[in-house]
Amino acid sequence: MKKFSELEERTARRNVVYEGKILTLRVDDALLPDGTPCRREIVDHPGGAAVLAEYNGKIALVRQFRYAYGEVLSEIPAGKLERGEEPARAAARELSEETGLEADELVPLFVLYPTPGYTNEKIHVFEARGVRAGRQHLDSGEFLNVEYLSPENALEQIRSGGIRDGKTVAAILYRYGNTK
Repeated sequence: MKKFSELEERTARRNVVYEGKILTLRVDDALLPDGTPCRREIVDHPGGAAVLAEYNGKIALVRQFRYAYGEVLSEIPAGKLERGEEPARAAARELSEETGLEADELVPLFVLYPTPGYTNEKIHVFEARGVRAGRQHLDSGEFLNVEYLSPENALEQIRSGGIRDGKTVAAILYRYGNTK
C-alpha cells in the first residue's frame, strides 16, 4: 500500500466534466491530508515542448495572437505533445514548423509546471544547438510572425513587460539571466 506524505492529497473519485481536443476538465472529489473531503478542479493537459533557439546571435521568437488573453504575445517556439510523442521530437517539430529553423541537437534545459494550482501540464524546455535555416511550414489555421532579438534586447523586453509568456521568460532568464 502506498504511503502518503503529510502534505499529499488523495483522489477519492475522478469526475470528467468535459473532454476536448486539447484538454480535459475534471472536478475531482479528493481528501486533504487530514482526511477532510474537498473538490479539485483540474485541467488535464498532455504537456508541451518549447525550444530556445539562437540563430546568427539572436533568439528566435514567434509573435502570435493568443485568444485567451486577447493580445499578441512573443514566445519561444512551442507546441502540444501528441499522444506518446517524445518532448524533444515535439520541440524539433515546432521549431521547424513555426520558424523554419532546424537544429543538430536539442539539449534539455528544464521542465516547467506553468500553473500547478489547476493543471497538470508540463512544458519541456530545450536549447537548440547547431541551428541553421530551413523552411517554415505552419499548421493550417496558424498565423504568426517570426522575430529575432539579441539576448540583451530580450532581457530588456522581459524587464519592460514586452515579453510576458512564462515559458519564454523562464527560458531566457535561465540561459541569459546570469550574465553579470
